[in-house]
Amino acid sequence: MKIHILDDWFDTLRGLPSFQKISDHDVTIWNDHVQDTDALAERLADAEALVLFRERTAIRRDLLERLPNLRLISQRSVYPHIDVDACTRLGVMLCSNQHKDTPSFATVELTWGLILAAMRQVPQQMASLQSGNWQMGVGRSVRGKTLGIYGYGRIGSAVAELGQAFGMKISVWGGEGSLTRARTASLHVPESRDAFFAGADIISLHVRLYPATRGIITAADLALMKPSALLVNTSRAPLVEPDALVNALKAGRPGMVAVDVYESEPVTDTAHPLLNMPNVVATPHIGYVTEEEYEIQFADIFEQIVQFDAGTPINVINPDVQVRG
Repeated sequence: MKIHILDDWFDTLRGLPSFQKISDHDVTIWNDHVQDTDALAERLADAEALVLFRERTAIRRDLLERLPNLRLISQRSVYPHIDVDACTRLGVMLCSNQHKDTPSFATVELTWGLILAAMRQVPQQMASLQSGNWQMGVGRSVRGKTLGIYGYGRIGSAVAELGQAFGMKISVWGGEGSLTRARTASLHVPESRDAFFAGADIISLHVRLYPATRGIITAADLALMKPSALLVNTSRAPLVEPDALVNALKAGRPGMVAVDVYESEPVTDTAHPLLNMPNVVATPHIGYVTEEEYEIQFADIFEQIVQFDAGTPINVINPDVQVRG
């Protein structure tokens, strides 16, 4: 099969052990990011299978209609960037392992990296030292503080477990499933949503982005947080109501934010407000960006191609599709 892989920015995938699964195929790897439909249609004109890096490139109807040879899109996790209806209508199978039983431990690790970096002012202290100064302020410890987990699922529960290891009190809010799991784990569930936001010293968001969860964190929620509190988002930026985060920081509640995700990615505008506020720690969506996490993810993605080629597709999102040719 003619396989095209998009957005492998650092040419990582060909060095993974799992790449051997597809090494006998005709594989083209693109190391830059392109979203322009004309450019993508030209690049992918002969593609029979398309491999995606999470949500880096949107695959919409106008592009799919210009890829007459495409029969398979293979990726992992959620797929808000893919027009599934157009895939089905045009004969393109979408395979995507939802990995419902295993968290992204890389994301868990980064969440804690951001928590500690923000609480101990690591980027600010580094900048002070690099500019010829010594300490620029006094950080805060996490031990004894309340860690609020919004969304107690695979990742949220792993973040909470590390919080307990740090000697923190854990508080949980979210949907009924999250609250039920938290109670089963004997964790604290506040009496109300308002109490959750008002009582936490750190709140970390761990909710998947669906139409129902878009904007689920509102300006009113943020206004309840302590002036000393930290909000962490390694999930998805649109979980927070548009403009609410920057406005909340300007208002002083919460006092700090640590983010790995943005409304529009990649962020290359150095004037972006979150990159220019002293109480923000920001990273460029690197939650899942480790070699070990790539191997886990792409072992699934490449296996989906192997099984499709063998006539036994797995993890099919649109089972009603009549695949081309």
